[in-house]
Amino acid sequence: MEKLAFTPRVFSGIKPSGGLTLGNYLGAIKRFVDMQGGEFETIYCVVDMHAITVWQDPEDLRHATREVAAGYLAAGIDPEKSVLFNQSRVSAHAELGWLLNCVARVGWMNRMTQFKDKAGKNAENVSLGLYAYPSLMAADILLYHATHVPVGEDQKQHVELTRDIANKFNHDYKVDFFPETIPVIEGPAMRVMNLRDGTKKMSKSGESDMERVNMTDDADTIAKKFKKAKSDADVLPEEMEGLEGRPDARNLVNIYAGLSNMTGEEVLAVYGGQGWGKFKPDLAELAVEKLAPISSEMKRLMNDPAEIDRIMAKGADKANEIAQPILNKTFEIMGFVR
Repeated sequence: MEKLAFTPRVFSGIKPSGGLTLGNYLGAIKRFVDMQGGEFETIYCVVDMHAITVWQDPEDLRHATREVAAGYLAAGIDPEKSVLFNQSRVSAHAELGWLLNCVARVGWMNRMTQFKDKAGKNAENVSLGLYAYPSLMAADILLYHATHVPVGEDQKQHVELTRDIANKFNHDYKVDFFPETIPVIEGPAMRVMNLRDGTKKMSKSGESDMERVNMTDDADTIAKKFKKAKSDADVLPEEMEGLEGRPDARNLVNIYAGLSNMTGEEVLAVYGGQGWGKFKPDLAELAVEKLAPISSEMKRLMNDPAEIDRIMAKGADKANEIAQPILNKTFEIMGFVR
């Protein structure tokens, strides 16, 4: 079997489904920025084809796609250092997605916990796309022979499925063609929680806007949300173990750590023994310092959608240059006449 030397390459993406939050920034976009220009080639995508697994108003989808792109750019994704595009511009995603549907097994899809969570008791009435989208996610990754995927803990299962699909393809066709992709899960704020309930993940669709920090919030709104964020009655401990059973406190410490590039332990070394009257205003000030410039730049970019579209189209051309030879070789390996 011919052994391939895979280029160290990162692929990841965000679904455009109703606005970006601090959770998207700390859990994904900030990490994307940190990984570019280093040891990896970096490819970042707005995965708009994943958004339509549930019905989308076309105008809302176009707006959300550009907003995610604006968030990437405003946060520091450099289209000269990274490939940046939206998924639907590169048809090879859908083509490889179908090929991998025929490699993946139904039993593997049945084990996907996110489908069960999203479908709930209505599983018979959701789209086939919602059921099969992990196979398309595998195609997104394998289309670029990505070796590493920065993801949150809740997406780790999908990267493991990608490895299963890659291994089965390689075994079935007796090739060493697709890499075993490694999920990259690290950092203190990989899972940013609700500012009003630290047991729940921060969500774009929460009932109250005070539950989340939106990446489009202005400085005054960001500061207000952190000053009013739920904490508890105890002072901050000096070690992370002291946050056990204190989800709201842990969440705020993790957010501070993520925004400041510190560990939770380093944050508590500064604030341990102090009360929330000191910590929360400092956190609000830090959040404004880091997030308000991103918000302002996003608004500037959203006022020029043609510029966003130009950048994404140029990125799609670069993505196609990588993807098309891999797709063509996949067709050849599988025996298609083309």
